[in-house]
Amino acid sequence: MNNSVGNTARLLWAGLRALLVLTVVCGVLYPLAVTGVAQGVFPHQANGSEMSANGRVVGSELIGQRYDLPLKKGQETAAPDLRWFQPRPSNGLGSNSVNTQYKLILSGATNRAGDSKELIDWVRTAKAAVVKDNSVPGHPVSPSDVPADAVTSSGSGLDPAISPAYAQLQVRRVAERNHLSVDRVEKLVEQHTDGRILGFVGEPRVNVLQLNVALKQLAK
Repeated sequence: MNNSVGNTARLLWAGLRALLVLTVVCGVLYPLAVTGVAQGVFPHQANGSEMSANGRVVGSELIGQRYDLPLKKGQETAAPDLRWFQPRPSNGLGSNSVNTQYKLILSGATNRAGDSKELIDWVRTAKAAVVKDNSVPGHPVSPSDVPADAVTSSGSGLDPAISPAYAQLQVRRVAERNHLSVDRVEKLVEQHTDGRILGFVGEPRVNVLQLNVALKQLAK
């Protein structure tokens, strides 16, 4: 009996020591080391890739955000602010009923099949809106010119980038709304177009937040 109690006590003490050591190593030393290296080598990325304008943080380069007008009385969905380049749709976003301070706390794909009537309706509605919003006098937008990323959300619903084709589609509307020449806005898009990673990974892309921050500076 005494041997059994003694063995149990030794096992418990050994388990407790292992718990303490692993807690210190994995819960304190390792996170501090990783944080130190990240802050020393990649401070911008480690701090969320934040972007600032006029001395305040306006968003993250990694998370897409919308550019909408304030909600009017009776509206359920805000209208896009057409002065700015618009991001991809975000139909996959869920609603947050716990912490209402952050409406975009959930993300995800639409999880709709290609032949889903609901998805087809979303795409048709989005395409009609893109055509209407981006057609300017003398330069109507053809539905066939609307790229796929203009009417479909990404897998996360939070993609911060759009295709160069979608950015170019918005150039004339943005130029007109901000009283800028089309050439200046086109050049701005070119300056903020990133190529494939390492020359072959992914597709060319335009970060919408970076582009709109630069646009705001240009439109002053």
